[in-house]
Amino acid sequence: MKLTRPSDVRTILGELGMRPSRYLGQNFLCDENILGIILRSAGLEPGDTVLEIGPGLGVLTEPMLEAAYRVIAIEKDAALCSYLRSRFIDARNFELLEGDALDYDLESLLKRGISKIVANLPYSVGSRLLVEVTEFAARPETMILMLQLDVARRLCAKPGTRDYGLLTIRIQLDYEIELTKTVNRTCFHPPPDVRSAILTFRRREEPVAQVSDRDFMYLLLKLCFSRRRKQVGHILRSMSNDLCIRPADIQSALDAESISPEKRPEDISISSWAGLANRLSPHNRHSEKGEWETRQNRM
Repeated sequence: MKLTRPSDVRTILGELGMRPSRYLGQNFLCDENILGIILRSAGLEPGDTVLEIGPGLGVLTEPMLEAAYRVIAIEKDAALCSYLRSRFIDARNFELLEGDALDYDLESLLKRGISKIVANLPYSVGSRLLVEVTEFAARPETMILMLQLDVARRLCAKPGTRDYGLLTIRIQLDYEIELTKTVNRTCFHPPPDVRSAILTFRRREEPVAQVSDRDFMYLLLKLCFSRRRKQVGHILRSMSNDLCIRPADIQSALDAESISPEKRPEDISISSWAGLANRLSPHNRHSEKGEWETRQNRM
């Protein structure tokens, strides 16, 4: 049986009595060329400990076990877990965790020395998992991930484009991102409803900019990008009371960062957003810190 042959994938699923679940995002990669691109991008070495989320039938798992020191896989589907245990019963460098990746303490898992994440992420949870993992102090050095193409474009977006937004800034703050390859629907069984992309994430030695209060910055970004067609000066003034910011402080911060109040959120660079958040954060404006925390606790 060859997992890069769609007919063989269908046969195995039939033997397991499985029908791919749309709810679980079960679209099994079955293209040898795409598999090779993922593995070459990962550049696995004998000392690498790799985390794979959603291994499915193990099309990625098998070659990674041959190249890496250890592969830790998280799979939610009980039938697939049973199949993987049987298939890799002799692989001493394979560890399978059964359950939903979102329910695991991924930070503790990453602290076990995981250097890379290589995965065809379920589309239903891909963005959420990515945001969670990249916030950890022990975030991995490298990630090779398959995601839906529209999410990939948002992750790689540049300022001044419609795809640029909160997700872009959160991830690019700490990672350099390359869209390695777009992937057609026919490379999966069953074909997903959307096209996919392979993304390469490499952790920066230092963030694009230092942010004193990331929670405040993310809230600021969320509020501003929810009104992305409006001018940033207007947005900030309209929500100054909610953020406990005086209008004079808003103008002062915009001037200090050389941001025109007529700019729209998508036209502001990551470093400028970081500088603006640092200047507006109540944690850097001590007289208003207590009021900010009180309002946060009410939300």
